[in-house]
Amino acid sequence: MTTYTLHLPRDARPGDPSALDESELVKDAFSWGAFFFTFLWFFVHRLWLAGLAVLLLVLAFGGLMAVLDVHPLAGSIAQLLLQSLIGLEANSLRRWTLSRRGRPAVDAVTAADQDEAEAKAFARWLDVKSAPLPRSPAPSPILSTPRRAEPVIGLFPDAERPR
Repeated sequence: MTTYTLHLPRDARPGDPSALDESELVKDAFSWGAFFFTFLWFFVHRLWLAGLAVLLLVLAFGGLMAVLDVHPLAGSIAQLLLQSLIGLEANSLRRWTLSRRGRPAVDAVTAADQDEAEAKAFARWLDVKSAPLPRSPAPSPILSTPRRAEPVIGLFPDAERPR
C-alpha cells in the first residue's frame, strides 16, 4: 500500500466537483522515473527550477569525479547513490512546489495503485461531511511573538538565554 496526497487550489471548497479538474495526486514513494531519468523527470512534471538544479548537480558531480580522478567503479557507485537520493526526494520536491504554487495537500489516502487512490480521494472530497477542510495558514505562536532585534542562533529562539 502506498500513500498519495491530493493537491487542490487553495480556494477549493470540499464537495465542489469543479475543483477536481485541477487536482493532482502525488505518490509518496521512491520515484523510479527520477532515478533513471534524473532532470528529465523534473522537466516532464514542469518543475523547471528543480530540474535545472538537478542537471547542474549531476554535471558538477561528474566533473568533480573527473577532476579528483576517482576510480571508475567508485565513481559509478557514487553516481548511483546520487541518483538514489534524487529518486527518494523527487516526489517531496513535487509536493513542495505544488504547495508553493497555491495547491497545498488537502488529503492523503492509502491505496494499492494510482487509480484506487484517485477514486478514494475524489470520493472523500465529494462527500462533504467527511471531507477534510483545506488547511489555511493558521497563525503560529512562534511567528506571532514580537521579533528581537538581536539575531537568533540555535534551534529554540524563544528560550531564555543565560546572561
